[in-house]
Amino acid sequence: MGFYHGLSAEAYDRQYSNKVLIQRILSYFKAHRIKLIFVAIVVVLQGFTGSIPYLLVSKVLDEGSAMQPDDRMLAILVGAVILLEVLGYVFFHIQQRLMARVNADIYRTLATDAFAASMEQDLAFHDTLSSGRIVSRITGDTEDFITLMRLTMNVLGSVMQSIVVGVILLRTEWRLALMLFIFIPLVIGIVSAYRNVARRVTTRGMRAMANVNATVKETISGISVAKNFRQEESIYQDFQKSNKTSYDVNIKRGFVLSIVFPTMRTLSGISIALLVYFGALSVTQGLITAGAWYLVLLSSDRFLMPILSMTSYWAQVQTGFAAAERIFALIDAEHTVFQTNTLEAKDLHGDIVFEKVTFQYGVGAEVLRDFDLHIQPGENLAIVGHTGAGKSSVARLISRFYEFQNGQILIDGTNIRDYDIDSLRGQMGVVTQVPFLFEGTVEENIRFAQPDISREEILRIAYQIGNGEWLETLSNGLDTNVGERGAKISMGQRQLVALMRVLARKPAIFILDEATASIDPFTEAQIQHALNLILAQSTSVLIAHRLSTVKSADRIIVLDHGGIIEEGNHEALLEKGGTYADLYNTYFRHQSLDYVEEAGKFLNK
Repeated sequence: MGFYHGLSAEAYDRQYSNKVLIQRILSYFKAHRIKLIFVAIVVVLQGFTGSIPYLLVSKVLDEGSAMQPDDRMLAILVGAVILLEVLGYVFFHIQQRLMARVNADIYRTLATDAFAASMEQDLAFHDTLSSGRIVSRITGDTEDFITLMRLTMNVLGSVMQSIVVGVILLRTEWRLALMLFIFIPLVIGIVSAYRNVARRVTTRGMRAMANVNATVKETISGISVAKNFRQEESIYQDFQKSNKTSYDVNIKRGFVLSIVFPTMRTLSGISIALLVYFGALSVTQGLITAGAWYLVLLSSDRFLMPILSMTSYWAQVQTGFAAAERIFALIDAEHTVFQTNTLEAKDLHGDIVFEKVTFQYGVGAEVLRDFDLHIQPGENLAIVGHTGAGKSSVARLISRFYEFQNGQILIDGTNIRDYDIDSLRGQMGVVTQVPFLFEGTVEENIRFAQPDISREEILRIAYQIGNGEWLETLSNGLDTNVGERGAKISMGQRQLVALMRVLARKPAIFILDEATASIDPFTEAQIQHALNLILAQSTSVLIAHRLSTVKSADRIIVLDHGGIIEEGNHEALLEKGGTYADLYNTYFRHQSLDYVEEAGKFLNK
């Protein structure tokens, strides 16, 4: 069982009964009822056209024992068989065309549902779960689910053909037909016993593949770090380990899934051998005609093959069921951030109040406890403190990225949970510590926040920042391609594009987790200019790492272990000589002009 190490379920995984899974699967067929009814009609017709040739040959055999058939009768028989086979091909082609269209539509709908569920999830969901494994569900598992869709349609078609053939066999020779029918409960019993084992190994195989996808995604994302520290061999070994686990799990899976078809094929051979024996006895005893015996023998293959197909495809059916279970688990994953009303957030002033708020990440230690804070409308509040003090938590709670456990947060006097989350976030502008840019141009990334903004308006805003000099540093201005995650432009330029996104939105509340990376003085001045433009029109919460940001704030609060231990402006807190003064000397003082001048004099001695 060492193969399965690390293949545990995700926190949001759940198990569904077969009944629930089938009901959910069928719900995706509802929009295609008319096509499916037409498919059913075509399948029935196909079943008849496939069985009638055997019936005709059977009749000719029986009549041939009484009289010699002439050439004209044989020509009509051959022509009828050819015509029926052509019709069967036409019906099969129509069936496949319709089923392909239905499958494509269902694939699109399911992938959209899974992707939408992922996008609607809270940030806490994505922070705690591997994005590679989520991607694996949306892509790979969706494809496996569609395989189940195809199989479901093929199985239904096969069942209809078996029913048609079964009716013909019963009307021709019911005793031999009953011998074939005995085979059905045997198949059902074997498949039922096999189902749970197959589902279990299939799910493990999918988790192993998801681990491989997650390893590949993480490796590619961090390839620069790996190369910088010459750890290519190490990450290669990590991938080999994940890949070997996937290999071992799927070898076992393949072994388990390969057992059922040979078993069914053996039972089918035994069934046909019994038909040959008892049919021959019945013919010699005059109980049935040779033609009826011939019809039963040939039709038995058409009757049994759909049943055998069901068993041979059972491995894929279990793969599809396991995939469906994983996708539905993603779609049904519960949200941790909730709203109690749907009030629209319009024309906010940005008055923010924390009242006795307690917050913790998952089951970890409390980050904030009985936390009180009042941010006045239009105020620029800077938050400083050591790592783990709770700075980012305050910003994330205002943004509704996480849910607090106790107390309340008010915005403009209204409980934050009463606002529609999308509407509230539409009134906010957030810039993270490492600004994320999408593949595309600078203009496209700015427009991401405000899709209906014109290029002229973007240029107008851009030229408000240092007379647009920052645009000249880009190779192609607004049309510069930023690359994946903004890799083709500098960190400072990424920050400017991220701030431009906020300026384009004109939010009532602005939240900035300032970057710690060093940038050149020119870009620093441009960033500060953009920041001042935002601060002039918003209530701002700034997790500050730059001295210029701290000094320009209306108020500074110092956090420690989730509580406010000092607050005031820059000068007052320095004079106090407390924790802020220590933070200033540790983190901020080296950024001041006086410090630079003093350091220069020291180096020149």
